[in-house]
Amino acid sequence: MTIAPYLKTIGRGKDGARSLDHAQALDLMTRILDGRVSDLELGGFALAMRIKGESADELAAFVEAAMVHTLPLVAPSPAVLLPSYNGARKLPNFTPLLALLLAREGVPVLVHGPIDDPGRVTSAAIFTALGLPPAADAAQAAAQWARGEPVFMSLETLNRPLAQLLALRRVLGLRNSGHTIAKLLPALPGALRVVNHTHPEYAVSLSQYLRDSGADAVLMRGTEGEPVADARRQPRLDVYRAGVLDTTLSVAPQEGVLVELPALPATIDADTTAAHIHAVLDGQIPLPTSIARQVQCLRDALPR
Repeated sequence: MTIAPYLKTIGRGKDGARSLDHAQALDLMTRILDGRVSDLELGGFALAMRIKGESADELAAFVEAAMVHTLPLVAPSPAVLLPSYNGARKLPNFTPLLALLLAREGVPVLVHGPIDDPGRVTSAAIFTALGLPPAADAAQAAAQWARGEPVFMSLETLNRPLAQLLALRRVLGLRNSGHTIAKLLPALPGALRVVNHTHPEYAVSLSQYLRDSGADAVLMRGTEGEPVADARRQPRLDVYRAGVLDTTLSVAPQEGVLVELPALPATIDADTTAAHIHAVLDGQIPLPTSIARQVQCLRDALPR
């Protein structure tokens, strides 16, 4: 069986396409991640979903299919998951700073994403500049957590079929559903996921997914797509506990005109960003207030 019947449903354009039900979406993504579809069908799927957008039920099914291929990992205590898939373009990538701040507070952290991304500065590159290269397997991740270090793991190691789906972007020039799946992947049992979006319309489907799946998560608008607060302005942080929005733990966004800018590195390359992060951790440069509030928010929201 080909996936043509599914493409017929999802591929009729923004106004004519219909969403798949859970069973159909699960079967479709299972076939894709198992490598049982042709390159032509895979391209058709990627473009169709890019135009239609994923429903919350489709997202749940896609994530379910992806978990079958995910490397089993167990953190020593309730952990924070930071999916890092966009990297820096104009602003410094402070996802590694967030991870190190949480680790300093005794929170196990798993950051996952690509090793490299042309034109962007990845978290992998910054962690390497900080002396924390990507973990090669579950044993290395466990050893780093035991030392109180955050763990960066490439998606290629964490979930190779999903990494191959993301790699389609380099052929088509567009992101696809794999990017959203990776950001939602519950790669550690019982962990708090930081789920970020760039476009406001994605907040609707993502919040519905978090409610429907009973997730422990913090939903936010990312900084250039990264799961860290913008150093210049406090973003909204919506805390979900077992799928229910907790307004007491959530953080309101900063309104109005910026009156003061934080100290930022002169350039965004990995070495300069790593040096800046070291200076912040050593107390030589002030920690941006928005990131400090995010650290506190995540600590308070951790599953007990």
